[in-house]
Amino acid sequence: QVLSDLPPRTEIIHRVEPGPEERSFLEALRRNAIERVAALANDSGDGQASFHVLAELTRLRRAACDPRLVSPELGLIGAKAAEFEQLAIELVAGRHKALVFSQFTDFLKLLGERLDSAGIAYQYLDGSTPAAERGKRVAAFQRGEGELFLISLKAGGFGLNLTAADYVLIVDPWWNPAAEDQAMGRAHRIGQQRPVTVYRLVTAGSIEERIV
Repeated sequence: QVLSDLPPRTEIIHRVEPGPEERSFLEALRRNAIERVAALANDSGDGQASFHVLAELTRLRRAACDPRLVSPELGLIGAKAAEFEQLAIELVAGRHKALVFSQFTDFLKLLGERLDSAGIAYQYLDGSTPAAERGKRVAAFQRGEGELFLISLKAGGFGLNLTAADYVLIVDPWWNPAAEDQAMGRAHRIGQQRPVTVYRLVTAGSIEERIV
């Protein structure tokens, strides 16, 4: 009933090319995951096999966001963090505001560090944010305090009206398209006057391409 009243929404898959070192790291992790799942399945029988597969998939997904999320001791900074910072700088220069969604709060914090270093103001919300503070941060963003709003998937699924933003950055693709759609709906809803553009950041050659 309301779809015809909304401005258009454009969805773009934005491929991020990792450098040779990061690409090698992701491939080594993929091979290790296959070996570990095979070994664990043999040891524990079929009952635990799917649990091990899910654990390894999650590890690969986190690595595709940034190698520091799984192997911080290497100090290898992922291409996605740099690409995100560049996108943020361009959006702010173009007088746009953006919502940034991730399933991983530690990745959001790494992205927040990039925004801090670039001098870009932002709001932040995850599942640990108290309800009263949550409302304050939403109101502040709608008033214009902050160019970006970093939000975890669990915290941002429902009840947020963030029409001050006309861009949505989904920085790690999710299994469930409906959850992504809910995230986009924080900006693309009644009250939105501008076209909304959604970027999905996908690390090339990683498990993220398979998810998409």
